[in-house]
Amino acid sequence: MGSNQQAQLPRRIIKESQRLLSEPAPGIKAVPNEDNLRYFSVEIDGPGSSPYEGGKFRLELFLPEDYPMAAPKVRFLTKIYHPNIDKLGRICLDILKDKWSPALQIRTVLLSIQALLSAPNPDDPLAENVAKHWKENEAEAVREARAWTMRWAR
Repeated sequence: MGSNQQAQLPRRIIKESQRLLSEPAPGIKAVPNEDNLRYFSVEIDGPGSSPYEGGKFRLELFLPEDYPMAAPKVRFLTKIYHPNIDKLGRICLDILKDKWSPALQIRTVLLSIQALLSAPNPDDPLAENVAKHWKENEAEAVREARAWTMRWAR
């Protein structure tokens, strides 16, 4: 980590990064990229007793210039069958949009995404077809989500 680059980073980002590395949240790994400390490689374990259990999901998280006034940009890189995550990996989560507050942190965001895996919300969908499947036949949609987890998140 070049000290020059660290000098340009706001203290808050440095502190948050250090805390993510020293006290990781259970089932979540977030590591800043050596070439760009605003860019994190994230891995979230699929929560137990969810269709994503046993999977390891890769995400990318980027802190925009105006963070923490603006929310981090987060995207799934691993394919996932979920009503609130589209094929491009974009996530429909209120705190990434209108409910963002500078009091929140990278850690809060990742914990919220992990919680979203445990509790899909087909009433606020991003992937319309998945949400429709979830509402019409939840058991089948859950089986499909499990199959995708086995296939893509191993």
